[in-house]
Amino acid sequence: VSSLDPMNGSGNLMDFLDEPFPDVGTYEDFHTIDWLREKSRDTDRHRKITSKSKESIWEFVKSLLDAWSGWVVMLLIGLLSGTLAGVIDLAVDWMTDLKEGVCLSAFWYSHEQCCWTSNETTFDNRDKCPQWQTWSELMTGHTQGAGGYLLNYFLYIVWALFFSFLAVSLVRVFAPYACGSGIPEIKTILSGFIIRGYLGKWTLLIKTVTLVLAVSSGLSLGKEGPLVHVACCCGNLFCSLFSKYSKNEGKRREVLSAAAAAGVSVAFGAPIGGVLFSLEEVSYYFPLKTLWRSFFAALVAAFTLRSINPFGNSRLVLFYVEYHTPWYMAELVPFILLGVFGGLWGTLFIRGNIAWCRRRKTTQLGKYPVLEVIVVTGITAILAFPNPYTRRSTSELISELFNDCGALESSQLCDYVNDPNMTRPLDDIPDRPAGPGVYTALWQLALALIFKIIITIFTFGMKIPSGLFIPSMAVGAIAGRIVGIAVEQMAYHHHDWIIFKNWCRPGADCVTPGLYAMVGAAACLGGVTRMTVSLVVIMFELTGGLEYIVPLMAAAVTSKWVADAFGKEGIYEAHIQLNGYPFLDVKDEFTHRTLATDVMRPRRGEPPLAVLTQDSTTVEDVEALIKETDYNGFPVVVSRESERLIGFVQRRDLILAIKNARQKQDGVVSNSVVYFTEDAPQLPASNPQPLKLRRILNLSPFTVTDHTPMETVVDIFRKLGLRQCLVTRSGRLLGIITKKDVLRHMAQMMNQDPESIMFN
Repeated sequence: VSSLDPMNGSGNLMDFLDEPFPDVGTYEDFHTIDWLREKSRDTDRHRKITSKSKESIWEFVKSLLDAWSGWVVMLLIGLLSGTLAGVIDLAVDWMTDLKEGVCLSAFWYSHEQCCWTSNETTFDNRDKCPQWQTWSELMTGHTQGAGGYLLNYFLYIVWALFFSFLAVSLVRVFAPYACGSGIPEIKTILSGFIIRGYLGKWTLLIKTVTLVLAVSSGLSLGKEGPLVHVACCCGNLFCSLFSKYSKNEGKRREVLSAAAAAGVSVAFGAPIGGVLFSLEEVSYYFPLKTLWRSFFAALVAAFTLRSINPFGNSRLVLFYVEYHTPWYMAELVPFILLGVFGGLWGTLFIRGNIAWCRRRKTTQLGKYPVLEVIVVTGITAILAFPNPYTRRSTSELISELFNDCGALESSQLCDYVNDPNMTRPLDDIPDRPAGPGVYTALWQLALALIFKIIITIFTFGMKIPSGLFIPSMAVGAIAGRIVGIAVEQMAYHHHDWIIFKNWCRPGADCVTPGLYAMVGAAACLGGVTRMTVSLVVIMFELTGGLEYIVPLMAAAVTSKWVADAFGKEGIYEAHIQLNGYPFLDVKDEFTHRTLATDVMRPRRGEPPLAVLTQDSTTVEDVEALIKETDYNGFPVVVSRESERLIGFVQRRDLILAIKNARQKQDGVVSNSVVYFTEDAPQLPASNPQPLKLRRILNLSPFTVTDHTPMETVVDIFRKLGLRQCLVTRSGRLLGIITKKDVLRHMAQMMNQDPESIMFN
């Protein structure tokens, strides 16, 4: 004992926590991070690096590398997400065409590439060339006739089922997190929640492969939402290379915000739209530094995609159009009507889809995800094949609907009756009466519209990667094109009416049906997601229609107003709520007159708060408390009588510290006293060695008084990203409010089930 004597003096008591041990300050799965704590830890780290950088050249170089690591991560994210998007685009093109036929000169060519390389292609029949053969031609030698049609029909369905079965099986077996669009979860993760593995390497790999399969199977889904998830997985991957990001959850979320921007940038070829999308729709905490970095990541990603040039048109997108005609004031009426349609479709879709997803969760249906995917694919393929507008991929359909009818178009939608006496320059084609092809196209489009509206409700949320942007835009574009053709024909046949008289002379090109399709697409997308600013920017970057910002804005605002009248949340918020993620939405208003004392725990009649004292708790007591309760942390008070608050200690840090102390520090036994004070007092030699845990104590926990209005408390939680907040009255500890308590209280105030919030 005598040799241990000096160690019992407080003077040189071994404070082993001066060397931080691994994992301190980390979080459990399905827990919320504490933004304030992460921020102060990063500031400390930065301060250390800056002070060291003056010591030597090597330390100075290290500080430079640290400062540049953010930009390096952005560069890597941009390069990888751009490359993946290009590969996905090329693979989807090839596999979508594989359902209808194959290229004989090189089987890895899609239909379009096959006929480009052919010498026998004429301009009028640019879709037909001997190298490209449909399956019936290849097998029976016949192109016409019922037999050939039925064989093609059958093989189309078989390929679609094969692709979707492969997709759902890969998701089931290797990466369950790769399903869905991923944006609701990414919003939740960016608000400070931890879902381990959601952005992992397996998820990245499987999501990329199954996304190609799911889109190629012809289901009513897009690749845009999942591309945001893919880009965030890339971001997470590169974060693990730099300790600055891998060890700090707050900093990691700044990188993920920028990665989401890069994802939208490559999904739509809209770099600025991507940055605004991340700011408006996905991110929770978005400092200026992140804005610049997102801008850079989106730029690199768009540049990489442009170098790959997946669409072969030297553009970033398939839908690029060039309209030459201005729009007129009177056209705002149909544009606003399209906005109303978009809002109504958004409401219908959210309600229908959430009801179906809830049903999937609560009934037997959820137990058979593979069967569900196969049934939906089968129905989609059977109904889609007969109609030329639903048979092709949705992106191509939107591209055709946006297109303006030039003199060289071979589409059915451009079958107008030409006037033989017309001697005008080619690009200014006047309005003409519609021919039989246009009328055929109109009723086919009307059927396609009904089909898309219904099937998308059941497709979104299945156990395969599924985006929502493209199907919503398709619904809007079909409706818009139908309205556009109607307005165009009215203007042609009734150009003497007072509304057309001022701006529509006979023989002039005054109505562009493609523009209506573009406005309709924006309106429907806005109705479903409730985006406004980023939506308009994405639309004009997507199409290059810069002078049509006002019609797009009018439609986007109208659709948001109409949809908000029926329900405040967009589809992503609705899915977050359905899954019970703890997400405090910045857009929600809290207007109830309740106080902190109404929400805090413990309530009246509940056992008192579990606390630790600063110098009278033993290791055994602490371990017992940890075993009996499942709280995330414990307040530390001076003594149980005075209840004066000193600080707050995290459960995980306590467990790790005690485990570490038992291994490393001699003489720590069950009845060692735990000290949270600066100095442990002099103890008699017979006492076991004390354990000092001052280092893991948070000395500045956030506190409010019991009379603070809940409105303020909600605001504090939202803006500071708190995990918990202690309630005091004149310095005495009364209770604690956690993020979950705030969410439950808000749910109760809105008459919802407070138990739907599942995680910590």
